[in-house]
Amino acid sequence: MGEIRIGTSGWLYPPWRGAFYPEGLVQRRELAYLAEQFDTVEINGSFYALQKPASYQKWAGQTPDDFVFAVKGSRFITHMKRLRDGDTLLSNFLASGVLALGPKLGPFLWQLPPNFGFDPAVLADFFGRLPRSTAEAAKIAAQHDDRVDPAYLTPDADRPLRHALEIRHPSFDTPEFPALLREFGIALVIADTAGKYPALEEITTDFTYIRLHGHEELYVSGYTDEGLDMWAGKIRDWAQHGDVYAYFDNDAKVMAPRDARALKDRLAR
Repeated sequence: MGEIRIGTSGWLYPPWRGAFYPEGLVQRRELAYLAEQFDTVEINGSFYALQKPASYQKWAGQTPDDFVFAVKGSRFITHMKRLRDGDTLLSNFLASGVLALGPKLGPFLWQLPPNFGFDPAVLADFFGRLPRSTAEAAKIAAQHDDRVDPAYLTPDADRPLRHALEIRHPSFDTPEFPALLREFGIALVIADTAGKYPALEEITTDFTYIRLHGHEELYVSGYTDEGLDMWAGKIRDWAQHGDVYAYFDNDAKVMAPRDARALKDRLAR
């Protein structure tokens, strides 16, 4: 039976204040409060811009010893370079401080744009360049350029790294795709996107990564009791094959922490 972790996609949302976060809680305490409720969270800011080592160190310091961060990969790699010619960008991303999370560094999430179709050659090349341990990540990070200052290049220990891929183009609905993921040991992100993007449910490596964006309306709608029961059942089944990470991204109306709590409660029964 694998370990099951339930959390949210990000934590800095003004509408959560007074709804999920207690009135009067200062912003710098919000992550610590969230980490009292859940045991994992996705870092989203890393998708939009390189973060600083001091930020990753601060986040690690605000959370319990057994907390885990999933880190979203840079959009400059996935959306702008579209996985091509991105060696320096990958080095910069890995040098920006992710290794400062130490034992709290969980899976990397790589999200492709909706207009990125299935291209096995490009994907295989990208998968082959991804580090599979913190020692490998440090070697790649050492090739960073001057856009990263300061850099964080020294992991506290050599640990395995995990990677998950989220797709949004219908051309990925082919048997070749999960076969490629299995070949490289990459998890397919199982995503609920209100029917907008493909809903593929294949277990392709030793862990499962789930993103729940909303079942009726993307990023907005909450999950019904029946819907949460369904996901709890699926997660119990997937946990038979390894660890499970599930993140709610329906944050627009403060649904994410509510639904994460409800799903966590179901799985604790």
